[in-house]
Amino acid sequence: MPTTDTTTVTLRIPTPLRSATDGQATVEVEAETVDAALRTLVDQHPDLADNLYDEDDELRQFVNIYVGDDDVRFGEGVDTPLEPGDEVSIVPSIAGG
Repeated sequence: MPTTDTTTVTLRIPTPLRSATDGQATVEVEAETVDAALRTLVDQHPDLADNLYDEDDELRQFVNIYVGDDDVRFGEGVDTPLEPGDEVSIVPSIAGG
């Protein structure tokens, strides 16, 4: 019999992207991995797709994702597993010159 446990996580939305989430600073989704969380977020808020994914449907190079304080680039990337209650932060890189 399949389990009914769900993994609800909170995605923290940076200020520049909140217009695509109706001003929400956080969005809760059910997901087992970072990739699934981001895909669910984009399904709910399609205007985020171009900000997060490139033309090859890969996470943009300058979008940093953290689970808690851990940058997923130094672990399993978007395949990073999530636990109930995890906070996933989307942090766009800021370039200056």
